[in-house]
Amino acid sequence: MDAIAKLSGVSKVTIYSYFPTKEELFAAAVGSSTDEVFASLPPGALDPDNPEAALAMIGESFLKLNRSDKVVGAFRMMFAAANEHVDPGEMFYREGPAKLIGQVAEYLRAANATGSLSVPAPEEAADQFLSLFLGGAHIRVMLGLGQPKASEDSHLVQVNVALFLRAFRD
Repeated sequence: MDAIAKLSGVSKVTIYSYFPTKEELFAAAVGSSTDEVFASLPPGALDPDNPEAALAMIGESFLKLNRSDKVVGAFRMMFAAANEHVDPGEMFYREGPAKLIGQVAEYLRAANATGSLSVPAPEEAADQFLSLFLGGAHIRVMLGLGQPKASEDSHLVQVNVALFLRAFRD
């Protein structure tokens, strides 16, 4: 907390007034990173009548987040500590992956409402969509074996969006 206070230019008392525990501060940091996926998109970009473009933007933003050193490091840390510290892992999942799945499901509900998609279980479909990005390239990144080329990630977004749309377009 001393280092965080110093870096942010405030006192530890100020930090503790917003985040009473280190765990709550960590939860806020994870939640903030998760929110970047949607916050980085231009306003109105997620048009429920244009799921191809919207899902491509979500996929690109999700990959950018998951390829960042900060997120890769957080996942490695959470996996390493999972057997010893369950509470931080639960909080990390709730503020990270589960929150993001919920945000994608919200978009899918909107696309359902306009009739551009037919997704009977939006939460499940959101999880499936995001999971499409966690294959071999992601495993290589997590193992420190290098980042994919931008063209490879672009291709991954294209094929994943096409696959998802084949499943949920009428």
